[in-house]
Amino acid sequence: MADLAGKVAVVTGASQGIGAEIARSIAAAGAAVVANYAGSQKAADRVVEAIVRAGGRAIAVQGDVSQAAEVRRLFAETKAAFGGLDVLVNNAAVAGFAPLEAVTEGAYRRFFDVNVLGTMLTIREALTHFGPNGGSVINVSSVASVSPTPGSVVYAATKGAVNTITSVLAVELGGRNIRVNAVAPGPVETEGTRTSGLIGSELEKQLVASTPLGRIGRPQDVARIAVFLASDEAGWLTGAWIPASGGLQSAVA
Repeated sequence: MADLAGKVAVVTGASQGIGAEIARSIAAAGAAVVANYAGSQKAADRVVEAIVRAGGRAIAVQGDVSQAAEVRRLFAETKAAFGGLDVLVNNAAVAGFAPLEAVTEGAYRRFFDVNVLGTMLTIREALTHFGPNGGSVINVSSVASVSPTPGSVVYAATKGAVNTITSVLAVELGGRNIRVNAVAPGPVETEGTRTSGLIGSELEKQLVASTPLGRIGRPQDVARIAVFLASDEAGWLTGAWIPASGGLQSAVA
């Protein structure tokens, strides 16, 4: 595993699923981790407790990434706890699927506020906390952004915007040695996909049959890529979009 000893990482949306596994994996690689969550303190505390039991350092910090004041507090608490910042993982997101006729203005705004504005607000604030050696930003996108499925019009649009943010800021921030990359999951077995009924369904069987590597994703499949992107081993990599989908290119994560 890549060596993140001495680094400090903020992982947004880290209370469950992919975000929780990224937080645990980054901590296992040696970094101190701030596990951000929006609503489930108990779940975030469980992530932190697991990290601490394994000998790592971590705290949980509540905050809605779509609110600038809460983002500022998130990074202020990070600095107070660990003294700096080296890695930002933008995992917090709203997901949901509906045909165009069922899309409401409120849902549209919530999706874009969290998935797009939240990504920009956290990166903007991180710029004031990265040290002279720069930093690594890892945005969690989706294969839906390039090959969306029916019913994903708003979600896919937000992840397409995340791809563009990644590309633009990789160029804009490269001179400051700040790397910006994206990892794009396909379908992954998480609390959310189990609750939604995907796991064990006919749709899951179809997705597995269409996946060259023959199974649905697991959170650790994505987390391993995030750890690599956070590390100095990826020091010559910026503006990259890495699909984590087992070869599947046409499903929603």
